[in-house]
Amino acid sequence: MASESSKSIYEFTVKDIRGNDVTLSEYSGKVLIIVNVASQCGLTQTNYKELSALYQKYKDQGLEILAFPCNQFGSQEPGTNEEIQETVCTKFKAEFPVFDKVEVNGKNAAPLYHFLKHQKGGIFGDGIKWNFTKFLVNKEGKVVDRYAPTTSPLKIEKDLQKLLQSS
Repeated sequence: MASESSKSIYEFTVKDIRGNDVTLSEYSGKVLIIVNVASQCGLTQTNYKELSALYQKYKDQGLEILAFPCNQFGSQEPGTNEEIQETVCTKFKAEFPVFDKVEVNGKNAAPLYHFLKHQKGGIFGDGIKWNFTKFLVNKEGKVVDRYAPTTSPLKIEKDLQKLLQSS
């Protein structure tokens, strides 16, 4: 099982929103934004809109956005996976992959999130502070940056472009 000592995110297997295993090595060679999402957060509308805009603009150049629903912050993602999928696809028109609901902090945090936090801690420690914390991952599966929940996805576009243009 992959852990904090792993070398890249490609060593992890996660569950998609339907409960199927997805090996993150499937995304090898792509630039990733990994984000914990919630449907009922004050940041939801803007983040989904801007993440979708980035996805539409850069998906053909190798961008993937991996969204992990999380209910740890203000119980703002209370729905079942089916309800989350419906909301994300219908209300927010997101076309990027949405995964199984996870915990991002605490002893039950998903192993992927243990790894992400270990690679790029936040200003106030490793813990995820709120919904829509974003991790930018390069084509080799290494975490290169972490952005606060309040950082607009469009504000990371320049960093994203650099990674997409690297060989």
